[in-house]
Amino acid sequence: MRRATKLDKVRWLIVYSTDGVMLVALIGYYDLYVRWQAGVSLPVLVTGAVLLLAFNVLATRPHRIAMRGGSRPTAILVVTGIIALLLAVIGLMWAIPAWLAALAPFVRRRTIVVMSVLTVAAYNLCMGLLGADVLGLLLVQTLLTVISVGGVLANLWLWRVAKEAHEGQEARSRLAVSEERLRFAHDLNSLLGQSLVDIAARTEKAAHVLPADARAAADEMFAVRDLARQSLREVRSVVQSYRAVDLDEMLASVRAVLEAADVRCTVHAETGSLPPEARTLLATVVREGATNVLKHSKAERCTITIEDGVLEMSNDGLSGPAGEHTPNGLAGLAQRVRAAGGTLEAAPTPEGRYLLRAAVPA
Repeated sequence: MRRATKLDKVRWLIVYSTDGVMLVALIGYYDLYVRWQAGVSLPVLVTGAVLLLAFNVLATRPHRIAMRGGSRPTAILVVTGIIALLLAVIGLMWAIPAWLAALAPFVRRRTIVVMSVLTVAAYNLCMGLLGADVLGLLLVQTLLTVISVGGVLANLWLWRVAKEAHEGQEARSRLAVSEERLRFAHDLNSLLGQSLVDIAARTEKAAHVLPADARAAADEMFAVRDLARQSLREVRSVVQSYRAVDLDEMLASVRAVLEAADVRCTVHAETGSLPPEARTLLATVVREGATNVLKHSKAERCTITIEDGVLEMSNDGLSGPAGEHTPNGLAGLAQRVRAAGGTLEAAPTPEGRYLLRAAVPA
């Protein structure tokens, strides 16, 4: 199952908090109870409760649609608007602020402000004509309208900001990968371009002198062979330098990735005295270990220590028995470590943690 990202958690928080704003209409049930105590007829109370329940169910949909970027749910807004009007007719105004909040994401700000003022004024005017306490009702309805509409609009604004930040982070990651690929392509082009030009020129020269001087043509072909070998060595050198991974950068990157996945990561590393080969090998082990933590565990904490060429990486996300390592994962990495004169082990500990331990010549 996919781990929930920070964006997922932000979305859940915004959705449920907006549901709380929309459920302000639930106060209507208490209002119905008070009316029942006052002797209002049962059919009116049952009708009000059914209408209020239908409104509460439907009113939580529009803001979810707005967060997905969907089109305006006209049918839901019309039905909930009619229900709010019917409830207002029997004296329940609690659904009106919630309906305005459901409508707010799909109209202009000026429009929702005007509609809010008009609904508050119209309802209180009608209640005033019926002899109700207009001042208290005006204050309550105004306060609920401001909280409901403002709360929904604020939550949707926070959602847009969170999405833009997440998309910007992904865009930066893709840009970094693209820049690295371009740099690698530029280096290979610069490296191989001149070598291939020289090889082509010498081959052409050998073809010209071959009919007249076979020995000179052979010398040219030997030179072509030497150029090809030199180019191959240069390409291998460039590729190896790209494969070399900086241990300190890898530790910082892994820590950032794990903490972004809500895994608290603690790093204690003494890497200054390690030779380049050991640093590259341990960086590869750290990367593979972090991948396993993210993919195969439910860890909340991870600890990475490096001392005297010994790496220990443990986490508390062990769930069930540990299986065999895949050839492309830790098993293949263990072969590389053993080939370099080191050892690599990965197994559960008696304390219920999972420990990855690699020792390389320091």
